[in-house]
Amino acid sequence: MYYSREYKSPLGIITLVCDDNKRHIVGLWLEGQKYYMDGLDASQVIPSKSEKRCEVSDHKMDILDKANHWLDRYFAGQNPPIGELSLKPEGTAFRQEVWSILMNIPYGQVTSYASIARQVAKNLGRESMSAQAVGGAVGHNPISIIIPCHRVLGRHGDLTGYAGGLDKKIWLLDHEGVSVRNTSLD
Repeated sequence: MYYSREYKSPLGIITLVCDDNKRHIVGLWLEGQKYYMDGLDASQVIPSKSEKRCEVSDHKMDILDKANHWLDRYFAGQNPPIGELSLKPEGTAFRQEVWSILMNIPYGQVTSYASIARQVAKNLGRESMSAQAVGGAVGHNPISIIIPCHRVLGRHGDLTGYAGGLDKKIWLLDHEGVSVRNTSLD
């Protein structure tokens, strides 16, 4: 069983999904996003209303309220730490490794698929790793925005794709102060 809540953002409606204990975020998807709720059985997702809207000092807030508060601050131009939220994306060990690397890309910075591939290869004790395989894992990130897959560009700073749409990727990067026109990567 999962619980969901809609969040109205400058990018449109966002759907947040948490586990049955309301302790971990398992998904965040933009309206119309590719792979929307991928891996979840829609019949197991129950809409949930906010019980307490963003009282930061209240440790009894459920994870959906905490995620709403995180998003409020993010869209207000703040840089809330990812570690404030308990995340539990569901995926293969390889995808988990890629998503872990994504969580370490700082606000206002970008990296390339090739750079992540080198890091994954090193972490897994391999000589090399395919940037395309990394791209597949990045594209299937089930917790967009919070796990910042929008901060990954092609080797030469190219906007190579975004499951939520390139217009949203550009908006998010601009919101974080990244000028994609002047970006150069390794």
